[in-house]
Amino acid sequence: MKSLLKFITCGSVDDGKSTLIGHMLYDAKLLFADQEQALKLDSKIGSRNGAIDYSLLLDGLMAEREQGITIDVAYRYFTTDKRSFIVADTPGHEEYTRNMAVGASFADLAVILVDASLGILVQTRRHARICALMGIRHFVFAINKMDLINYDKEKFLCLEKDIRKLSVELNLEKVKCIPVSATEGDNVTEKSENMPWYDGESLLNYLENIDIETNDEVGFVMPVQRVCRPDRTFRGYQGEVESGIVSVGEEITVLPSGEKALVRALLNGDSKVDTIISGMPVTMQLDREIDISRGCVVVKGTELHVSSMFTATLLWMDDKKLVEGRNFLLKLATQRVPATIMKIKYKVDVNSGNHVPARSIFKNEIAVCDIALAKKTVFDKFASHRVMGEFIMIDRISNMTSACGVIDHSLRRSDNLTWQKTDLDREIRSAKMNQKPMTLWFTGLSGAGKSSLANAVEKILSVRGNYTMLLDGDNVRLGLNKNLGFEEDDRAENIRRIAEVAKLMNDAGLIVLTSFISPYKSDRRNAKEIIGEESFVEIYVSTPLEECEKRDVKGLYKKARKGDIPNFTGINSPYELPENPDIAIDTNNFAIEEAAEYVVKELERYL
Repeated sequence: MKSLLKFITCGSVDDGKSTLIGHMLYDAKLLFADQEQALKLDSKIGSRNGAIDYSLLLDGLMAEREQGITIDVAYRYFTTDKRSFIVADTPGHEEYTRNMAVGASFADLAVILVDASLGILVQTRRHARICALMGIRHFVFAINKMDLINYDKEKFLCLEKDIRKLSVELNLEKVKCIPVSATEGDNVTEKSENMPWYDGESLLNYLENIDIETNDEVGFVMPVQRVCRPDRTFRGYQGEVESGIVSVGEEITVLPSGEKALVRALLNGDSKVDTIISGMPVTMQLDREIDISRGCVVVKGTELHVSSMFTATLLWMDDKKLVEGRNFLLKLATQRVPATIMKIKYKVDVNSGNHVPARSIFKNEIAVCDIALAKKTVFDKFASHRVMGEFIMIDRISNMTSACGVIDHSLRRSDNLTWQKTDLDREIRSAKMNQKPMTLWFTGLSGAGKSSLANAVEKILSVRGNYTMLLDGDNVRLGLNKNLGFEEDDRAENIRRIAEVAKLMNDAGLIVLTSFISPYKSDRRNAKEIIGEESFVEIYVSTPLEECEKRDVKGLYKKARKGDIPNFTGINSPYELPENPDIAIDTNNFAIEEAAEYVVKELERYL
């Protein structure tokens, strides 16, 4: 059976990535007759004055052909006498960097094109860093458009020297430089007569013969994807073996619980086998019942981390900037868990590689961050176990992938901290107070009436015999959060701290009322996650901006209009409307006492 090589072509825009692969397929006679004929016909109206435009074999989208660029990742499958290949031809534009990262995530080798007439560009460096970030160890730098510099040996050697410097900077392991001309076919499939000074092999020949079998991961690892329970006589745990080998009769450990068991049976499809190895799907039966579900990891002969904090390197791919305090869904192997960016340690300068202090990260930037998870999760360093050390972060509002990243190391402090359970827990305290602990989260614009309404609601609850605590935005910022400003990251941290305090007060049995603008959906969602959905009631005070500005009790809107207050919600900073608040009320339509009575009446179904 022929070995398979999965590789990616990348580099800056218009460096000739699609043309290179297209010419390789054409010269190696790997096209069907109708594909070849269609290529010749399409080229007549292309950008090469009737000459064959090999990039058309890869660029299939209308926008790609019109603009002469690659936008989406194009996958091609082909086979030569020596090897089978899957190539991902990726875009060079900075706008489509996330598409390039997707292609890099599957590859074993990267072919990075460099325009010989322009040299190493910013996007060349960015793509090289992303490939290294994704764990690619083998790199081919194809110095393209040699025909434009008259196949100059000295210019090639200068570029090769620059590439060697870049390789040292990025700690690239195995690097090969090949001078090529994608349009003319020099050194693509056959050695070129135009460069007799080059004594190496052609690109295709190099790809056919390179050995990329470098799996040095230690031990057996299998993330559980599904529990198979067709009837009461059978229970199997299904997944794909990510590394190692295991046999019937051997002892395994299930994480995060740490429980151990013996392997009773192994099935590959519907066939029983004695041994299973890396890359194979398996249904595993154990000799005893253990609480195992999707997200658990079965291991043997290796130790993974079970923790709730780690440091990771991220490629930020969202149009919105990343700030500290933001929370996401983190997907790692078969696990999906809420996660919060605790600290942005620094971002990496793409050109120099220097570590630059930063409080926010913008699209296509690479940064190192500390991340906290909502619960203890199984992971490892990316350098030790690739699948257990790579992840994506998903925006909880849009469900878009916001970032991809790799784990650098676990944070030791998370291993040394354990939640201390007390004898007097929430249930006992709430039973003593004869009430259900809740957090009533009042949100709305400044001047909407949140504080007045929350104060009036608290008085009614107190008369009814409830035990309460009111947390007001200004009061908290004068004490607990006096060190925070009003930038986006400070606002996120302000809400996170309030949510943690409210949760502790709920644990004490209290009904907590909070009055904060909390303008961002993601922050309110994070607060709900911390406090718990069953204990969180979102009350949207929907008074219109015009009315809030008329009231302007503190004179803040007037100052904001003059430009004296930056980042003021509703004027020069957005307020994201709640989509499905539990209770909504416009205080413009009620006296404050009437509004409070209405809210308390609506609260009956929660309290």
